[in-house]
Amino acid sequence: MTPLPGGVGLSDLTVYDWEAADGLRGGTPHMHLVCSEAYVVTGGEGSVQTLTTAGFADTPLRPGDVVRFTPGTIHRLVNGGGLRLLVLMQNGGLPEAGDAVLTFPAPVLADPEAYRAAATLTGDHAVAARRRRDLAIEGFLALREGGLREFHTAAHRLKRDLLDDWRKRWRAGPLAAAAETGRQLERLRAGDLSHLDHGEVSRPERPEEPLHGMCGLLWPCSVPDLPARPLRGPSEPPHPQPPKELFR
Repeated sequence: MTPLPGGVGLSDLTVYDWEAADGLRGGTPHMHLVCSEAYVVTGGEGSVQTLTTAGFADTPLRPGDVVRFTPGTIHRLVNGGGLRLLVLMQNGGLPEAGDAVLTFPAPVLADPEAYRAAATLTGDHAVAARRRRDLAIEGFLALREGGLREFHTAAHRLKRDLLDDWRKRWRAGPLAAAAETGRQLERLRAGDLSHLDHGEVSRPERPEEPLHGMCGLLWPCSVPDLPARPLRGPSEPPHPQPPKELFR
């Protein structure tokens, strides 16, 4: 399958309407380690609560709004009524490969097996997703009182074994897309228009039924599989394949 431009990930998201312990309705707070994210609001209203080293913020979301945030931004979607978004993710494929850490309480973050058990959806996915959301809200509310640096350290400890795989995905996706643009520019400088003969239209696949993501019901555009030919250099270690996770 042809990847989306620039190796970007795209999903249609209907934000959960489940009430949390603090009386707000919405999704699961989490943070990405290397992926920027953007929301394009297509319906309803609500907000995105964010927590960084600069402090807490609550940004309103209304149809037509576009909001972007960078890695290290803990974010929580709040549904004020019918909130629906198009989600753009840098490094398409990395979020599904684990580039997110949910804001579970510190004892869960400190235990990789406990974290995996809490993050994985088993049985009734709606029930499990809501349980996962509620546990992350508990940790998020605690983080608003302090401990963000410790959360960053715990996030790195949980995900550091995946870094080689993420590097492979980055090289096969956004880096490869940027390199292809460079080759096209060089061909144009030389008067070579051959790549213009290969224009095409494609329609990315999306599931018929939504998936239970972190923030809501999710219709992701499929991310193409990595090429069978390894992209690592001779000095790089092999890349373990982590379990697929739906992290939006």
